[in-house]
Amino acid sequence: MSVLTIMLPLAFVLAAGALIAFIRAARQGQFDDLDTPALRMLDDEETSGR
Repeated sequence: MSVLTIMLPLAFVLAAGALIAFIRAARQGQFDDLDTPALRMLDDEETSGR
């Protein structure tokens, strides 16, 4: 039973941290454009200077 007194608050702290990280990323616009990075690899233009 003493394990629950450690693990339960730890689980709440980790869940709150994940929620805060998600909200911060959403507010900064990390999830605004999900299609362009996936299509960028299909572009035939070579950008390296070789």
